[in-house]
Amino acid sequence: MSDNQDKADVYAARERAWMVRTQQWRAWLFAPLLRLLAACKITPDHLTILSLLAGLAFCPLYVSFPAWAMVCLVLHVVIDGLDGPLARYLGTDSRMGSFTDSMADQAVIAASTITLMHLDVVAMLPGVLYITTYTVVVLFAMARNALKAPYSWLFRPRFYVYGWIIVETWWWPGTIDYLLWACVTVLSLKVLSGFWGIRKNM
Repeated sequence: MSDNQDKADVYAARERAWMVRTQQWRAWLFAPLLRLLAACKITPDHLTILSLLAGLAFCPLYVSFPAWAMVCLVLHVVIDGLDGPLARYLGTDSRMGSFTDSMADQAVIAASTITLMHLDVVAMLPGVLYITTYTVVVLFAMARNALKAPYSWLFRPRFYVYGWIIVETWWWPGTIDYLLWACVTVLSLKVLSGFWGIRKNM
């Protein structure tokens, strides 16, 4: 991983160590696809934008076509997992790219949750707290890394929530709020520890 990448990204210390250990494996696994993307002049930013658009497409589609909405959300997650490997393959990985990718992820988290709140699938209070605490944790992670005092670990519940939307929609309606409250509890603890870590290292 480049020196720039370890200063103000959104990874906890253990996450970064894991990423370093798995980079070679992921480069080998995705090599044919990465070569194809590079040959087609597709950049990591193109993938980030495409991932963002796929995630945002969930919002209007969920109203009338929830199955297609979920397809878009899955595409968002899959494409989101390719921009980093492509950046490293091309040698263009940077803090700017990491920041852009993280903000695109947060936009999809916020937009999808707001959509579910608007449709009364998610209650207002847990939805708002989920968006707020998640965003603050991400921003605190960036600040702590910039101060060279990273979180030891981070909780990123978006995949659990995305997966539970399927359960909520087709199998067990009325349960997603319980998951969000659990997420908010853990995220709130990370907000507090993040604030303390920033304050102590100012």
